[in-house]
Amino acid sequence: MPAAAMPAARTRRPRTSRLARILAVAGTGAAVVALPLLGAGTASAASAATSTAATTVAGYPNNLDGWIRESLAIMAERGIPGSYDGIYRNIMRESSGNPLAINLWDSNAAAGTPSKGLLQVIDPTFAAYHVPGTSFDPFDPVANITAACNYAADRYGSIDNVFGAY
Repeated sequence: MPAAAMPAARTRRPRTSRLARILAVAGTGAAVVALPLLGAGTASAASAATSTAATTVAGYPNNLDGWIRESLAIMAERGIPGSYDGIYRNIMRESSGNPLAINLWDSNAAAGTPSKGLLQVIDPTFAAYHVPGTSFDPFDPVANITAACNYAADRYGSIDNVFGAY
């Protein structure tokens, strides 16, 4: 139906808005990657400023993909084994990609030490396996991933060998 023939009161939401909502609800972390691409057709001079703000200090994208890649670079410098796929698989199972996830219902939480962050690390484990050069905040995505991978390497040989709660 031509636009002139459509009733004036009826408007249609853009498809990108629906796609963004679907990706966000899915909780796969894909929304973080896809959302910046959705507005790419309407780029302006302001988009250059926001693209630099969307990166970490180390220059990685400030999203799940960037956090994993930055952690892998730190892990490589320290000899900590692990792969992108192993880290991503465990993050999706533990937190669905939410760096602020906190478990307030399991036995750790009942004991007063809830699991936190992307890979659901408890504070004593985070402190024991903290990797120098990363934040001391267990909710910092790169610090959480790197400490959890350091722990998994010590306990299981690699995060790649973890297929359930650890």
